Amino acid sequence: MRMVPLGIYISVPFCRTKCSYCNFASDVFSNKVFERYVDRVCSDIAGAEQTARDMGGRLEREVDSIYLGGGTPTVLEAGQLQRMFNSVPNEFSVSADAEITVECAPGTLTPQILDGLLRCGVNRVSLGVQSFVDREAAAVGRLHKHETVLDDIARLRTAGIANVNVDLIAGLPHQTAESWRISLDETIATGVPHVSVYMLEVDEDSRLGRELIAGGTRYHAHFVPDDEATADFYSVACEKLEAAGVAQYEISNFARQRSESRHNLKYWMRQPYLGFGVDAHSMLTSAEDSSAAVRFATADALEKFVAGAPLQKTSVTWAEGLEESFFLGLRLNRGIDLQEIEAAFGKEAVQNTHAAIEELISDGLLQQKGDFIRLTARGRLFSNEVFQGFIVPAESASKG
Repeated sequence: MRMVPLGIYISVPFCRTKCSYCNFASDVFSNKVFERYVDRVCSDIAGAEQTARDMGGRLEREVDSIYLGGGTPTVLEAGQLQRMFNSVPNEFSVSADAEITVECAPGTLTPQILDGLLRCGVNRVSLGVQSFVDREAAAVGRLHKHETVLDDIARLRTAGIANVNVDLIAGLPHQTAESWRISLDETIATGVPHVSVYMLEVDEDSRLGRELIAGGTRYHAHFVPDDEATADFYSVACEKLEAAGVAQYEISNFARQRSESRHNLKYWMRQPYLGFGVDAHSMLTSAEDSSAAVRFATADALEKFVAGAPLQKTSVTWAEGLEESFFLGLRLNRGIDLQEIEAAFGKEAVQNTHAAIEELISDGLLQQKGDFIRLTARGRLFSNEVFQGFIVPAESASKG
């Protein structure tokens, strides 16, 4: 794995309210814990070199992306946000053109917070809108109105931050084909350069997901569109955004020209990144083998993290690295260059996928042009099924 600039992710797990669909390690906490949390994050950033050494990773000092996510980082005080941001250049060389992103819930961008973000060098903001239809947003616990979003975008632009992402969720309670088009039309009309579209996840890790699985009616679960409708919403989003010049470049992400998320591309391209804070994940090049990687993660519970729980390390095996290259690379519209896979994992690794590739092409889920394979539009809807085709058999897992 060649050395490329590092990406840094800082997790802030605090929210004003816990949305019913949320399956992240975030929640509503007393602000009494905020200062302790910031202290711990700053301490971990200061100790990054030792951490990398302990985990067996090679630390790159140059940083070209910083992403503050959550939760809702902007529930912190401006001074607390600045402390975390300022700790990064104390330990790393942040490039002059670094992409610096903060996730914000609409309505949390007070003048003090916005001024603080500017002082920190923030040049990109991701707004967790989810829906421009007030009834849908309220049904899942969002506290903003659609006017709030428009006001936030206008104030960000006035402040000089034009690189704005809008998050939308397809499949929210009460959502219809008509209301989904309203959200898409409103999003396009704002002119933001980046849009993320997620299909509602149904699992045991969220209140809404558990209620849906149980067949109950709490959290408006009985008003959630069925899977077919949600898939249709996603397809409509792909079409409308593409027509508006916001091209899809990853399964859930769309951007105007040269506005792709530099930080998130690191995840999909298996480039190194360091995570700090609750439930933050890291991947570094192995110090012993430049073609291998090490992954590690912090505790996923606030009290355990603040108390200094040890990191959980995972060495990425040859087989896991190969699988990740397919799973992550196929998320991108550009797809995967099989020549690059061969160079990294050997000719046999590619030869062993020929049958799976041919079958997926026959099923209309993959397409191939030269050495590149990529998901079709249908393949993006059934990506998990596609990824199953690239799981390395147990008898091949030790090769490399």
